Amino acid sequence: MQQLSEYRKAEVNTSDRVKIISMLYDGAINFIRVARKRMELGDIAGKGLYIGKASSVVGELMSSLDMEAGGNISKNLSRLYDFVQDRLITANMKNDERSLNEAEKVLDLLRSAWKELGRDNTVDIPKEAISAGMDLRV
Repeated sequence: MQQLSEYRKAEVNTSDRVKIISMLYDGAINFIRVARKRMELGDIAGKGLYIGKASSVVGELMSSLDMEAGGNISKNLSRLYDFVQDRLITANMKNDERSLNEAEKVLDLLRSAWKELGRDNTVDIPKEAISAGMDLRV
């Protein structure tokens, strides 16, 4: 287990910023999937634990935004992260799997966009994320 921890630490230390953000999306999506399984099993405490972990990751993504340098992209990402946080809170409070699905969908679309950024150095917020209920202007 310690070797895995050291590997992940080394991976983070050598990763570029885009890869780190992609890893954060991976983590948040993984926590949402575990929360969904906990919800299905009726494990309320486990569901809450993993939704909390997903929410913490989204909070880290939000805190990484540079609102001045990022312009409209940062503003739109902030709105999307707010939407995801809202869906996570709703899922936790109402035991609502649909809200978990919506949060996962937005994060998955954003993760795909970041991975594209890693390839061609441009970023477009996916239209699917925008149409997920947020009134965004890109």
